Amino acid sequence: MASHFDTIALNKHCEMAEQMTVTNALHAARLAKRLDHVGFSDIVKIRNKVIELRASGQAVHAFHGGEPFFATSEAVKQALVQAAVEDKTKYAPSSGIPPLRKAIAEKLKTRNGMQNVSVDDVIVTVGGAHALWVSFQAVLDAGDEVLIFSPYWTPIADMVRAAEAKPIFVPTTEARREGLALTLEKYATTATRALYYNTPQNPSGVVFSREEAETVAAFAQDRDLVVIADEAYEDLVYEGDHVSIASLPGMAERTIATYTFSKSYAMTGWRIGYAVAKEPFMTGLRKLVLYSTNGVTTMVQYAGLAAMQTAGADLVRRRHEYKERRDLLVHGLGDLGFECAMPAGAFYAFPKSTRVHADSREAAAILLDTAHVATIPGVVFGAEGEGHLRFGYATGIEEIRAGLEALRRAL
Repeated sequence: MASHFDTIALNKHCEMAEQMTVTNALHAARLAKRLDHVGFSDIVKIRNKVIELRASGQAVHAFHGGEPFFATSEAVKQALVQAAVEDKTKYAPSSGIPPLRKAIAEKLKTRNGMQNVSVDDVIVTVGGAHALWVSFQAVLDAGDEVLIFSPYWTPIADMVRAAEAKPIFVPTTEARREGLALTLEKYATTATRALYYNTPQNPSGVVFSREEAETVAAFAQDRDLVVIADEAYEDLVYEGDHVSIASLPGMAERTIATYTFSKSYAMTGWRIGYAVAKEPFMTGLRKLVLYSTNGVTTMVQYAGLAAMQTAGADLVRRRHEYKERRDLLVHGLGDLGFECAMPAGAFYAFPKSTRVHADSREAAAILLDTAHVATIPGVVFGAEGEGHLRFGYATGIEEIRAGLEALRRAL
């Protein structure tokens, strides 16, 4: 029979063991340290707020979004269904089905000027964001720095941080005023490894000219940098031409160019995009795609192929429709006292917020509360975006008119 003291010792031992178990559990229940500086998108938070307001029965004029106003084409939908009927439902090559990659390579040659691209240089991804993610992961090491023109699409900085690298923000306004080469040189260091190059830009609608692209290309070559090119809005340029930086002399070997089906073909929810790169980058992309998603849903890839084969004339028509919406919104905002440069591309206007409030978060909150107009605070896109609001015009003509009228009444 155990003594009283044995019982006390046994209880104490059990308590210590329980405490150690709890301590060990708490120690295990933590995130990887590399995620400490990775946040969630403010844009998603605002989108969720709009959903809540609408669920409560309130009408909201939605200028906060980044989705095309038109529906996915019937040809694309039918291609998905047909692929399923024909049992094209098995594993596909993780880099993408051959006919889609071939179509993409041809498109890159004819529309993007990449004459030396081959099918082996193309990989299909789960949207443009996935293409960007694997691109940063493929080339960045801990401590590397990435030059990013700012204001910038918000997830980019977090993607860079997730690769344990450091985003360095280069004000676009300063660069265009002082000269891109001089400004990039000012912000570059010995740790600079890559440059993120987005044109047309989200959120400002800036489109870099061929001369500016050549300047950036020369800088990248002089500094031996990798360029991560984001061409999500390549088909939405209203003034000037879209220039793929990888098409310039000496750039194909040091550029990873990323694309999406979301904006051109209204396929945001389908989650399909692609990247183009030479070796050794393509080997890295293939590894990362293989072990992150093992490729894109097979039927969705056949739908993407149909989009590329059938959308030719639609791209031109949609661009005219976006331009009509752009002009209506920007002129309407100007009539209401908002200072707003005419965006040359994408589907966003980026007026100054000072008509409402100098603090862009305050301005966005005021417009949502008083006019039920949803916008994105400019500061979400970096410090250089403060004092601005992003209005998306990928919506209906009547919705733009109604939103402008709501602003007129509220202001």
